[in-house]
Amino acid sequence: MLGENSLEARGETFFLNLRFLLIVTVFTGNAIEPLIGTSSGLHSLYMWIFSFHMPLFVLVTGYFARKSMTGAAGRRMLMQIGLQYIIFQSLYSMLDASLFHVNGIHHSFFAPYLLLWFLASHAFWRLLMLGMGKWAPAGQIAFALFAGVLVGYLQLDGVWFSISRTFIYLPYFVIGYHFSFPALVRIYQQWTKIAAATVSILLFIILMIWGTNLPLGWLYGSMTYMQLGHQEWYAGLYRLGIYGLQLAASLAFLGWVPYGVSRMTDWGRRTLYVFLLHGFVVRLAAISGLYAYIGNSVGAILLLLASISLTVLLAQPTVKRLLHPLVEPSVSWMVTLQRAALRRSL
Repeated sequence: MLGENSLEARGETFFLNLRFLLIVTVFTGNAIEPLIGTSSGLHSLYMWIFSFHMPLFVLVTGYFARKSMTGAAGRRMLMQIGLQYIIFQSLYSMLDASLFHVNGIHHSFFAPYLLLWFLASHAFWRLLMLGMGKWAPAGQIAFALFAGVLVGYLQLDGVWFSISRTFIYLPYFVIGYHFSFPALVRIYQQWTKIAAATVSILLFIILMIWGTNLPLGWLYGSMTYMQLGHQEWYAGLYRLGIYGLQLAASLAFLGWVPYGVSRMTDWGRRTLYVFLLHGFVVRLAAISGLYAYIGNSVGAILLLLASISLTVLLAQPTVKRLLHPLVEPSVSWMVTLQRAALRRSL
């Protein structure tokens, strides 16, 4: 029993470390996006990041969802995700209408504002997993892959209800939910991790040389095949190819993730704060005119360092202490109302 508990603790440490590294790439990717059209180096870095960071982030989310999928804990989590979505969709939309003015934004609660798609999809992933609860893991993964390919054929804008990303990233949530850390430890020994990290570097080089031929829309996961310019009946095969690329890139990136406890592990416990708040920082930087002064490699390096530093800053306990009611609002009042409603119906 002690060994099992120890292995479970090591698994949590590993995935907290991974979660922090991923939120660094999320912040970095969004921070450099305004410059990828003018810098080939940043464009390559952006593509490299998008080849693995959201698939792995969804996988990690599925892994930690195991503790709060069903019962009272599952209901509270769904309530909190819904409340977070309402709060931040309102905040981002109001600021966009008055200050940010981002092109192509649908100001509707049914169209998540930029990064908030993750909250909407997270709620749907949980509901879908509950619906598939009696299926074997292989059946769940097979359905998720089939749905991820099929959703691209729908003749609609994929941003509504975050429907495209919900189904395209569903396979990673299912894999994360069933992920076996002991199997990972057996495979990712020292030399395997070094080899995986080396492959990750090689993938970056490959994307630097040939990545311009891959439309970024395929990596975003928010667009249908029609929006991507492919109306062929076999367009779903391209999605399977992207799944292969993302799987390879994700397995390679795992080579960078340490197993041991460090400050990174503690920061990984508060990545939700970084995720929900960093959009304000990036949008404020964009409207400030800051990017007009970043025209060389020195400026790009400073931007990358600032992204990493701000990620660490937003992951500090002080930020959580100050903004906890906003980022992780209490749902106790919702539970009380639910119980009162149930009592009245009996």
